[in-house]
Amino acid sequence: MSRLHVVSGKGGTGKTTVAAALALALATEGRRTLLVEVEGRQGIAQLFETEALPYEERKIAVGPASEGASRWGSSRTESGGDPLRGAGRRAGEVYALAIDAERALLDYLQMFYKLGSAGRALKKLGAIDFATTIAPGLRDVLLTGKACEAVRRKDKNGRFVYDAVVMDAPPTGRITRFLNVNDEVAGLAKIGPIHNQAQAVMRVLKSPETAVHLVTLLEEMPVQETADGVAELRAAGIPVGGIVINMTRPALLDNGDLDVIAARGARSGVAKALSQAGLGGARRGGLADRLIDPLLEQAREHAERVELERAEHAELTSIGLPTYELELLPEGVDLAGLYQLARDLRKQGPI
Repeated sequence: MSRLHVVSGKGGTGKTTVAAALALALATEGRRTLLVEVEGRQGIAQLFETEALPYEERKIAVGPASEGASRWGSSRTESGGDPLRGAGRRAGEVYALAIDAERALLDYLQMFYKLGSAGRALKKLGAIDFATTIAPGLRDVLLTGKACEAVRRKDKNGRFVYDAVVMDAPPTGRITRFLNVNDEVAGLAKIGPIHNQAQAVMRVLKSPETAVHLVTLLEEMPVQETADGVAELRAAGIPVGGIVINMTRPALLDNGDLDVIAARGARSGVAKALSQAGLGGARRGGLADRLIDPLLEQAREHAERVELERAEHAELTSIGLPTYELELLPEGVDLAGLYQLARDLRKQGPI
């Protein structure tokens, strides 16, 4: 079975960006990755600067070749596939799929009930939308089921089609309920195809080949939601992988530096440095001297932020999961930025 990486996080933490970067990071050395979207936002298409994704698997990027990529593992070699596929030095491929619950239900009806044109007629009558609306648990089964099918799929030679599947999943507050489809369908079906489908999905989601990664920022609310999410996933028996701390910023100053700068003797030195940089005269009351207090205030705010972030970082470390850090990209995330984040993830070891 291929490896399934589920990426979740509080809204605004950049979980879709991290999922895309992870898919690129895994697509090395000839490996093939599928990046799956389940929320219908077309966030993946925007990140990769491509047209809206249809309900089909489409190649959207080529991953970088890397000698160290073997650390990331390959289900092709580990599962008895072609070892040369994983040992080569060719770039891998990233495919993407936007899963639509309605289309997934049509696939489901065709697979288990051979409805064919009758299923299309149900769509026209609005029966499919009605079914997934009154039974939201069924929607989750369909969305997770499609991703799990890709995880299990093999080609005609018996090799797994994808080395890894990365799912851009719902936010942390809903992730456990979304993945725990057995509970979702308990009130819908005790036996039959729906029940069997849910059981098959849960076998994948609770297997050692699955890992849920949580994306967070070094802020109080995202960190608390991450801790709560980890606890809920563990209680549900769903494997948790690592914590990705996104949009980190370098610590330029700490309180010790501020004390030195604020000292009476240091002020004149700072004024001279500002003057030498062309920011006015260094005399008392001059432009350079007047700039010191505003600069000190900014530096003080920076140091306070650094201290708060260190406390939040310690809180995340105490959870006991591997942590990975991605720096804030000052120019925003474009395609080049995605590749940079992918390289940064790979440098930090297997995830």
